[in-house]
Amino acid sequence: MRPSKRNFNQIRSVSIKTNVIKNAEGSCIIKCGNTEIICTATIEESVPHFMRKTGLGWVTAEYGMLPRSTNSRMKRESSRGKQGGRTLEIQRLIGRSLRTCVDRLLLGERQIIIDCDVIQADGGTRCAAITGGWVALKLATIYLMKNQIIKDDPIVNQVAAISSGIFNGRSVLDLDYEEDSNVNTDANFVLNQDNEIIEIQVSAEKEPFSYKNFEELFQLSKKGIQELLNFQKKAIEDEPFS
Repeated sequence: MRPSKRNFNQIRSVSIKTNVIKNAEGSCIIKCGNTEIICTATIEESVPHFMRKTGLGWVTAEYGMLPRSTNSRMKRESSRGKQGGRTLEIQRLIGRSLRTCVDRLLLGERQIIIDCDVIQADGGTRCAAITGGWVALKLATIYLMKNQIIKDDPIVNQVAAISSGIFNGRSVLDLDYEEDSNVNTDANFVLNQDNEIIEIQVSAEKEPFSYKNFEELFQLSKKGIQELLNFQKKAIEDEPFS
């Protein structure tokens, strides 16, 4: 039995509320169980120096956790003078994942920055950040089209992410913190709506796992991501969607 009493293939309760930050071109708050993240999209009419004069746009991300998003207070990374390795790894993952869904030629020579701020952490923050980040990104491109800054939507597909793992000898979907802290195998899957793989992170936390175990985790994650894609669509159902 899972600590949360969920079935092995059941995701946590999910909600995505859009337009929560009035000054951002796209924003949402995503809740996956007790994990809550604010995702905002900022449009800049410039690109990093290595992209200048290419005609291509850029999508990047920043990620951070509020001091009391966890059980004990964390020091702000700004007070330490630098970001930690985990933060850098996660924000690079978010940026890589979201760039796969954008036609950067249609975006034009501008940049969209996705900020993911963890309000409350209960496992799966990087996955929730990718899933909510896509919604904020989509809303930003809708803003660009509504204001006739670009003609065509540069979003070419949906992207979402979810965790899975082997807990008490069983493959389970969408780990909360208690499970994540005690799994034998920990995995994060990033896929698009065609179940094409964008990134997979899998590690044996306590003991090696078999290819059969991996297949079980992959199949569970495909199911969970399809559910998350539906939540993304619902969140922006009042906006043009293609």
